Amino acid sequence: MTDANQTPEVEIADAVTGNWVDRFAPLRARPFLRLSRADRPIGTWLLLLPCWWSLALAMLHTGRASLFDLWIAIGCAIGAFLMRGAGCTWNDITDRDIDGSVERTANRPIPSGQVGVRKALVWMALQSFLALLILLTFNSNAVLLGVLALLPVAIYPFAKRFTWWPQVFLGLAFNWGALLAWTAHTGTLGWPAVVLYVAGIAWTLFYDTIYAHQDVEDDALIGVKSTARLFGDATPLWLRYFMVATVCLLGLAVILAGINANVLALVVALGGPWAMGWHLAWQQRGFDAEDGTKLLRLFRSNRDAGLIPLPFFAVALFV
Repeated sequence: MTDANQTPEVEIADAVTGNWVDRFAPLRARPFLRLSRADRPIGTWLLLLPCWWSLALAMLHTGRASLFDLWIAIGCAIGAFLMRGAGCTWNDITDRDIDGSVERTANRPIPSGQVGVRKALVWMALQSFLALLILLTFNSNAVLLGVLALLPVAIYPFAKRFTWWPQVFLGLAFNWGALLAWTAHTGTLGWPAVVLYVAGIAWTLFYDTIYAHQDVEDDALIGVKSTARLFGDATPLWLRYFMVATVCLLGLAVILAGINANVLALVVALGGPWAMGWHLAWQQRGFDAEDGTKLLRLFRSNRDAGLIPLPFFAVALFV
């Protein structure tokens, strides 16, 4: 039963079953948390993992670690949650008419009428402000990079209207933490972070092409562009290209970051991209454009794929 003044609960198509928002969050807060995708944590992971890769490689590069690096790791985690939420809120504001025409997204808070645009804008501003407070604890160059990150975040929702490659713009936004975390540790931006950033973009092209295949029919009807529509039946081949690019570029970033480390540490760290590559290969082999449930499962598995390099990087720091 719902109160006469409350919007009825609706099911979100790709929410995690039994997620904490549906189980524990106050009723009034649930539409806003769903607007931020708090019931779908995979996006926060995909935003956070390049930050942690970069921080680990920055420590390998400088040969030092401190308690402040622990704060960088924690701050990036909180910031990823907040900025992913703000970005998703902005995305849903700009896409409110499109989302209402797509079966998978029609029940999102704005098109379903649970949250109005004005309240969504206030919610987005609040999340952004809290993220800014965390950012201001970092050095000035990192703060500048954090502010510049707003540019690709602002552009991304419009990309599918003018290019067949909106996943590139998502990659530019989602992997910015690779630049920021490196700079937060070292004080300056370096080539290893730039190469790592490009590796992350290739990874985003891989996983978001898989994700976009869930909507190809609806997207075709309303004229929304994506790499999934562009590649069509050739998608498995393109996934292989993106997989190889991800592994090779991530490996190059490791080499550039660890060029002054001992040989054993470098070899251990290079095990990270290699092991991640096996996971991506498993995803590529399991790709089935006709199975929406499997597509979502493969997409979500990229949390595990992105976590794989971290133990290798961590061990390399102590070798």
